[in-house]
Amino acid sequence: MKSIKWKCKLFSQLNTDEFYELIKLRIDIFVVEQTCPYHELDEKDRHNQTLHIMGFNNDNLICCARLLAPSVSYAEVSLGRFAVVESYRRQKVGSELMTQCLIQAENHWPNNNIRISAQHHLSLFYEDFGFNQTSDMYLEDNIPHIEMLRTNQD
Repeated sequence: MKSIKWKCKLFSQLNTDEFYELIKLRIDIFVVEQTCPYHELDEKDRHNQTLHIMGFNNDNLICCARLLAPSVSYAEVSLGRFAVVESYRRQKVGSELMTQCLIQAENHWPNNNIRISAQHHLSLFYEDFGFNQTSDMYLEDNIPHIEMLRTNQD
């Protein structure tokens, strides 16, 4: 695989093709693959400070995530809608995506903690990036989740 081309854009900066690919990838993973019928689009997507992180191999979107400013979901910066196309999993694409998210979070909201609602089975992945479990397991859209927090690393 060639190196990943990264884009970080506000909702208002996304062109129609980028928006389509972003939502298609998220629906393919979160609604279809995980058989979880829920409203994928929400008002947080188009919040004026929400950042959409997208990774491309050639012109194909292979991963994405969104970063939310403090006080949009939690008091802290929040990371969510973290998704990697199935054929690119177990190739460190998720790690590269997380690194990009942490860089953008620090660039836009320096010295802030980051809180996530993580799928429980991915907790070790997030721990590798400094996140620690802060809640008991709970069901979100019928999938086991935990809250995790990454404290300011300065």
